[in-house]
Amino acid sequence: MATGFVCHERYMWHDTGHAGIFIPAEGYVQPSEHAESPESKRRIRNLLEVSGLIEQLVSIRPRPASRDEVLRYHTAEYIDRLAALSAERGGDAGMTTPFAAGGFAIALLSAGGVLAAAEAVVDGDVENAYALVRPPGHHAEANIGKGFCLLANAVLGIKHVKATRGVGRVAVVDYDVHHGNGTQHAFYADPEVLTISIHQDNCFPPDSGAIGDTGEGKGEGYNINVPLPPGSGREAYLAVMDRVVTPALTAFKPDLIVVPSGFDAGGFDPLGRMMLSSSTYREIAATLKRLAGELCGGRLLFTHEGGYSAVHVPFCAHAVIEELCDANDRIEDPYDAILSGMGGHQLYPHQDEVIAKAAKLAARVK
Repeated sequence: MATGFVCHERYMWHDTGHAGIFIPAEGYVQPSEHAESPESKRRIRNLLEVSGLIEQLVSIRPRPASRDEVLRYHTAEYIDRLAALSAERGGDAGMTTPFAAGGFAIALLSAGGVLAAAEAVVDGDVENAYALVRPPGHHAEANIGKGFCLLANAVLGIKHVKATRGVGRVAVVDYDVHHGNGTQHAFYADPEVLTISIHQDNCFPPDSGAIGDTGEGKGEGYNINVPLPPGSGREAYLAVMDRVVTPALTAFKPDLIVVPSGFDAGGFDPLGRMMLSSSTYREIAATLKRLAGELCGGRLLFTHEGGYSAVHVPFCAHAVIEELCDANDRIEDPYDAILSGMGGHQLYPHQDEVIAKAAKLAARVK
């Protein structure tokens, strides 16, 4: 079975303007490139082409998500506001989510790319898929955009295959350095969607992603947050995969695994304070692929989220995609030895304490 791949040049035309990283360029803030720029995403596609790996992938053509598809999660008022702003000169979708004229149409194509990838995986056209979409989605809530995200791509993909393909249980494993608040909000009371977010403690959004937020109503126990302390590296993340993700998914027995894939926990990222290297991302992907093979016939969907080191992110994504498609020839990441050789990759007691608490939550999943 093959690995599907979604990408489109229009994604790179999503315009976030200029900023001081993400602070508006005003007052004493000199204009510079916005953190959520096309470069880190375009360079992933470029590296796939230069390495030849793209020739091993099955191209999945994205389409714009329809209004009805988007309304499975978002409110009509929010969608109408995005459309109106997009038809003029753009605006801000909510909390630090700027976009220019035409941005809503690109966001619909981004969401539609995830829908197309989800269909291909569930229908068996491919075993797994990587949707390299932009703008990202895991911070977007029903009535507001946050953290550069206009539409909740992963949420919409899950709701789409549940509504049109009869998919039952879905497990979400989000390893973006920022909390997957949009996904949590969408399924907080839903026992058919297990949401796991592995993120830097209280990084973004503010006061979001606490370990005590475990779901409500029938969804109680089906939301697991793992707020790792800043500075966490290889052994902390692999411990989470071994002690939290693996037992939780094994007990849950999903029909599909969805991975909001952000590479901003990488050690060179300007918006996170974690230590991950491309080799650690490869190990995480290998675990998720193994679990998908054991639990749900290999059905595994990665949707691209954050990652803002334009030079490092492409190697992290390449390692993940190599793992998804069992690539025989694997390229060397020139940053890997440097980052892997830095201090901080061992599991420290204050990190282990958080993981132990999350492991207790994982043990309750059924």
